[in-house]
Amino acid sequence: MCCCGGLALLYLLALGFLQSRALQVEVKDDANKTCIYATLMVNFTVSYETNASEKNMSFTLPNDVTLDKSICGNESVGSLLWLHFGSGHSWSLNFTRNATAYRGSAIKFTYNLSDSNLFPDAKRNGTITTVSNVELPPPVPLNTMYTCNSEDVVIATDVVQRLWGVRLQAFVVNGTLSSNASQCEADAPVTPVVPVSTTYTPTAAPTIDEPITGNYSISSGSLVCLLATMGLQLNVSQTSNKTSWITINIDPSNTYVTGTCDNKTATLRLNSSNRFLSFVFVVRNSNFYLKEVNVSLPSFVNGSAFSDGNGNLSYWETSLGSSYMCHSEQRLQITDAFLLNTFNLRVQPFRVTSGKFSTAEECFADFDLGFLIPIAVGIALGFLVILVFISYLIGRKKSHTGYQSV
Repeated sequence: MCCCGGLALLYLLALGFLQSRALQVEVKDDANKTCIYATLMVNFTVSYETNASEKNMSFTLPNDVTLDKSICGNESVGSLLWLHFGSGHSWSLNFTRNATAYRGSAIKFTYNLSDSNLFPDAKRNGTITTVSNVELPPPVPLNTMYTCNSEDVVIATDVVQRLWGVRLQAFVVNGTLSSNASQCEADAPVTPVVPVSTTYTPTAAPTIDEPITGNYSISSGSLVCLLATMGLQLNVSQTSNKTSWITINIDPSNTYVTGTCDNKTATLRLNSSNRFLSFVFVVRNSNFYLKEVNVSLPSFVNGSAFSDGNGNLSYWETSLGSSYMCHSEQRLQITDAFLLNTFNLRVQPFRVTSGKFSTAEECFADFDLGFLIPIAVGIALGFLVILVFISYLIGRKKSHTGYQSV
């Protein structure tokens, strides 16, 4: 039974680290009873081509949506939440159910490159649709509300979707929302770690212990698709002149790991004591590299929040089929207010075989300069000996040059 209706309602939703407007929608049946309820915030980042270059456009799901062709569903027919917005854009989430639970089975996002407001100078025209087969939400008992304040990332070709502040219930019984709630794993409370304050200057590292090295992995089905080993240290500042910095070590023993992989994009997301850190790797020609890093600290200093990131990085570029390794400390400039230090780093986001790292390409900082200097001196001495020998031959030849008898 196709049941559409309801207006997009607005309210302010406090998420701790993001204070923004959330979308609340209700799909209703023929009796005007709610059958699907959703509150969520979604940010889209779309890569598209212009005649001159490739651009990234980021925009948020607006509050002005319609629910045309949404479906309530029943025991034998799945339900569909279908949001239409802007000039030919739409976002939908399919739900399926069995006798005891329901779950999200696919997210479909359609964007219209002919919309010059969002995609100026786009080389192509018309709509493009991406479908992501994800469990969002994962299986939830019937008559239960799914909640997840933490960020979830869905990656498809040329599109990255970030969802947070999610409250969903499909197959609502008799139009009454449930008081039962199922919380996502990323929102589960963990033992808090007290951040250590220090002062950071560009010429001196913060005086804090080196972080513990963690081992992280992401699987696609039964196969490992991303491996990472690294110690992570955050340096963040909220002062305008960037003179006062806070340094936070990521403790792998209190870190919840999620992520996704495909042939072109891989994401590693870490929730460490309710501190969120994400890495996005992409493929460029026959190499991979770190393109994006984001951080969210809901309780930064005195209850304030900090959120920052950069989606136009180019770190750790390495050949596909290899891993990138750097045992030395690296300091990555993510933004003016966010620096990331890594220790004992090794990462491989693509073409992992048998769950093990492939041959490593090492960073320049790991080369032993003490070993290279004697080699350089030896080479220089070798050239010097050759020059002396050539000079000797030239001098000897000149000594035999003179008048000859007729």
